[in-house]
Amino acid sequence: MTVSRTLTDQAPAPDIAAGDEPHYRMFVRDLVLASSIGAHAHERGASQRIRINVDLRIRESPAPLGDSLANVLSYEDIVSGIRALIAEGHINLVETLAEKIARMCLADRRVARAVVRVEKLDLYTDATSVGIEIARRQPAEAAANVLPLGPTGGG
Repeated sequence: MTVSRTLTDQAPAPDIAAGDEPHYRMFVRDLVLASSIGAHAHERGASQRIRINVDLRIRESPAPLGDSLANVLSYEDIVSGIRALIAEGHINLVETLAEKIARMCLADRRVARAVVRVEKLDLYTDATSVGIEIARRQPAEAAANVLPLGPTGGG
């Protein structure tokens, strides 16, 4: 699993256009977890591996960071939140899990956009993975206020 708040050779550059608000990207790459997921009878009660990737566009605060974790969105909170969603119990659809993850991320109003990919890794022997990817944006009314809703912490 790769978790990062900085840009690397693997991460695409932020999409800054003229007049665009300052932002950074946070991502969680290749988080592999065991999950009870699937709509078919043989998938209920059995755990299977899924891979989750999250790419978040975060609005930067005009206030100085002060080198403090309290002033940034914590990727530790994102990873812990994903684990908690999976621990809630069986989910029929990967689409449902992706939506739950996106909603969790967007609960922090600093998150302008969330791209979430959920893949099943062991469903087919002749395919590495199958799954979906969704992109969701913060509602316009929340964009005006970039204060965090949830806890912040470790990075």
